[in-house]
This record gives sequence, C-alpha cells and structure tokens, in this order.
Amino acid sequence: MRTIGAVEAEDKLGTLLNWVEQGEEIVTTRCGKSVAKLVPSSPGFDREAACAAAERIIERSRGAPPLAA
Repeated sequence: MRTIGAVEAEDKLGTLLNWVEQGEEIVTTRCGKSVAKLVPSSPGFDREAACAAAERIIERSRGAPPLAA
C-alpha cells in the first residue's frame, strides 16, 4: 500500500488512478495523518480470466473418465 501526501496526490491524480486500476491501494495523508484511501472499485473479479479458466477446465475434462459417485 502506497502513502502519498494530499498536495502531491492532487498533482498526480492520473498516476494514482493508474496504480489503483492495477490493484494497488493508496492512502492519502494531510499533515502526516491518513485522510482517505483509494481502492479499486471492483473486488478484483476478472471475468475474462474466469472464462479462460473455465474453458481450460472443460478442455482438460474431454475424454477423461467420469468421476465415481
């Protein structure tokens, strides 16, 4: 988790948003005290990655014997 002063945060908002978009959390401080936290808006669920994983599971299961009940 990164910590950044409020004045610097104002100047680097675009960069901060890029970091948050990549999953980082950023604490903004004023006079050394935490004021706010920037966190990703979504909990990190990646639909494309989940679909790709499901496809791999399906592909690997083809031709495999059925599971015993």
